[in-house]
Amino acid sequence: MNSAAQHARVERFRELHRPGKPLLLPNAWDAASARTLAGSGFQAIGTTSYGVALSAGKPDADGQTRAETLSLARTLARLDVLATVDIEAGFSDDAEAVADLAGELARLGIAGINIEDGAGDGGLRNLDLAAAKIRAIKEAVPQLFVNARTDSYWLAGGDGDLDETLKRCRAYRDAGADGVFVPLLGGLDAIREVTSSIDAPLNVLHQPDGPRTAELAAAGVARISSGSHLFRTAMAAMTDAMAAIGRGDVS
Repeated sequence: MNSAAQHARVERFRELHRPGKPLLLPNAWDAASARTLAGSGFQAIGTTSYGVALSAGKPDADGQTRAETLSLARTLARLDVLATVDIEAGFSDDAEAVADLAGELARLGIAGINIEDGAGDGGLRNLDLAAAKIRAIKEAVPQLFVNARTDSYWLAGGDGDLDETLKRCRAYRDAGADGVFVPLLGGLDAIREVTSSIDAPLNVLHQPDGPRTAELAAAGVARISSGSHLFRTAMAAMTDAMAAIGRGDVS
C-alpha cells in the first residue's frame, strides 16, 4: 500500500479514538471471524493473540505465533475495514526486529498494532526494553498507531498497582505510543485516574461483570476491546450446540 493511502487509513483509525465516545473494537482470531466481523458493519476490527494462538494449537503470549499473526493480517488487509493487530510483545526482544515486523504490517495496510509488556514467566518485562521497542517502531513507521499495553493489572487478576501502571503508561507515551491499553484496569476510579493523568487514548478490555459501556464512556475511555471474549463465546456456543443435538433439543 502506498504511503499516502496508509497515512489516510491510520488517520481514520486514530479519529475513532474519542474519549467519551469509545470505539467498540471486536477481536478476530481467524479468516472466518475476521470476514464475519468486517461484514457486520464495524468500522475497525482487531485480533486476539489468545484466539490466534489457541487456533494454531500454541500457547498464548509465548512468542510462537508470528507466522499465524502475519497470515491473519494479510486476510485483514484484503477486507474493507480498518485493522489493528495484536503482536504480543513483538515476538522478539530485539527492538529492531520488532520494528521490522511493524513495518511489514504497515506495508500491508494495517492501521495499528498492540504491543504488550507481559512476560512469558508471568511477570512484567523490563520497562526500558518495552519502551525501546515502542520507540524503534515509531522511528521506523511513525504513521502506525501503536497501542501500548501494560499487563500490570492483567497479571494481578485485576488487583494491580496503579502507580506502576501510570509509570509504565507515561514511559510508553514518552516513547511515542499513540494509545495505552490496560486490561482488567480495576474500577471506574482507577480508570478516571488514568484518563486524567495520561495524555493518550485509553483502551480497556470488555469485562462481562465490569462497568457498562456508558460508564466507561463517562470515565473518558476511548476504546473498548472484546479481547478473547468473542473467541471464548464462540467455543462455548459450539460445545453447547453439540450437547443440545445429543439431547435431541434441536432439529
